[in-house]
Amino acid sequence: MQASDVILMGFTASFCASLGTAVGSLGVFAIRKLSRRMEDGLLSLAAGIMLAATFFSLLLPALEHASSNYHSDILGGAAVGAGTLLGAFTLFAIHQYVPHEHFTAGREGGNHYKLGRIWLFVTAITLHNVPEGLAVGVGFAGGELENGITLAVGIGLQNIPEGLAVSVALLSVGYSTGRSALIGILSGLVEPVGGLIGAVAVSSAATVMPWALAFAAGAMLFIISDEIIPETHNNGNQNLATFTLLIGFVVMMLLDTSL
Repeated sequence: MQASDVILMGFTASFCASLGTAVGSLGVFAIRKLSRRMEDGLLSLAAGIMLAATFFSLLLPALEHASSNYHSDILGGAAVGAGTLLGAFTLFAIHQYVPHEHFTAGREGGNHYKLGRIWLFVTAITLHNVPEGLAVGVGFAGGELENGITLAVGIGLQNIPEGLAVSVALLSVGYSTGRSALIGILSGLVEPVGGLIGAVAVSSAATVMPWALAFAAGAMLFIISDEIIPETHNNGNQNLATFTLLIGFVVMMLLDTSL
């Protein structure tokens, strides 16, 4: 498969995955309010799908590529581990310096007082969605069509409850229904950008594939651990959040094996 084909597939698949965010965001016209319990459950379900996608569609292929490239399981595992940590630390650094706002935890990062609250929300959502697009893009590493499609479907599914939760949360803090839906839809459109970056990276050289896959995995693991789990366990719904995360994990695992 030519590099241009990998790039096109990565971009197209990540764009399709971003449509899940649009579908969820438009749901704000029908569901104008979510209970805290329901919101935590939906976000945890999305986190479970992300977690399974990280392991089955990113880390396992990364280990296979790395073992083949370095002709050693130990060196391959070390490379994937380093790439995973690099992805997590990169997201951590971005979160430290880029101002953004969480719905429960509040404001974080840099000098945020000069930015309007709406842009803090948009920045937070963007920081969340870019690694997901990156994951879909690198999922096509080596022309692995099935793996890329599985990632796109999984990310697209988890984007639906995420988009709904984001738009409803924006509605609850004073934005109009149309504006809340529009911000949610636009936030999802950064995923194709991440997908394009990931696809270009893995199509440039075979040696980059395991590092790109592991980097995307680390970025997603950071989001799950640093953002979603604390947010959903901060309101007395930790048991619900735990089991909906497990349900999401199983759904994505079955999706991965069936595709």
